[in-house]
Amino acid sequence: MHLRLIHRTTFVYAGKAHDSFNEVRLKPVSDATQHCRQFDLALTPAADTREYEDFYGNTIHYFDIVGGHTKLIVEAASLVDTVPPAGRPPVPVVPVAELERSPEREMLAEFLASSPYVPLEVELWREAQDALAGGRGDVWGDVRRLGTHIFRTFTYKPKSTGVNTRAIEALKLHMGVCQDFAHVHLGLCRSVGIPARYVSGYFFNDTRRPREVEASHAWIEAYMPGYGWAAYDPTHDRVADDRYVRVAVGRDYTDIRPVNGTYRGAPTRSLKVEVTVREAPAAVVASP
Repeated sequence: MHLRLIHRTTFVYAGKAHDSFNEVRLKPVSDATQHCRQFDLALTPAADTREYEDFYGNTIHYFDIVGGHTKLIVEAASLVDTVPPAGRPPVPVVPVAELERSPEREMLAEFLASSPYVPLEVELWREAQDALAGGRGDVWGDVRRLGTHIFRTFTYKPKSTGVNTRAIEALKLHMGVCQDFAHVHLGLCRSVGIPARYVSGYFFNDTRRPREVEASHAWIEAYMPGYGWAAYDPTHDRVADDRYVRVAVGRDYTDIRPVNGTYRGAPTRSLKVEVTVREAPAAVVASP
């Protein structure tokens, strides 16, 4: 599938802002499941950008704007080719005992431990026990069962939580948005010893009607010894396929904030995020 992505973030200040420094994580990765054919980052006011790769392999662009400005617009445009499910190797059946004795597991300690949005409190462990009440199976099967449990018992409700809501808080509400579903799924996986990481990106919804609001998306990846990271979306209760575009990964939302920065001056009056995900026309796909 060939997808065109536009992600625009607009900050409007209640006066002049200055000495602004920002980092953005908006460039889709290129790996075995997707290829970022094109990426452009446009800034208003204009500024030079530099980039580096962080600890988790995410591409970070950074820039500063010293002069006064009343508005900041960060717009990322990407063209990404995704590999269909038939072109991806199947996730293997890995017994829990094999994961527990795998030497790879020791190198993934940060994806098994508490993180800022996913403190491993006892309530998450209890929820995982309820979800796996029939007994443990293979690792990927357990990941999917935990994701299905969230899908069936949680209510998707925008504005019921906020950007700072932690997994334990979403668990008590049994509602939230994709960020909350992903954080809870991470907590359930980690509480039973399955390494799991947060994924930010986009989901192409071909049934979306004109003028419906779109947004970035979040899901999780769990580690399978001898295979690598396998992606599952608890919000839609499905294995991530060619409709998904991965941008960044980390322990939780802390590590993947799309736009993050500081500045001096007037307070922010408004913040608007606009996202569009569309199939690219054949002419665009064919261009170099």
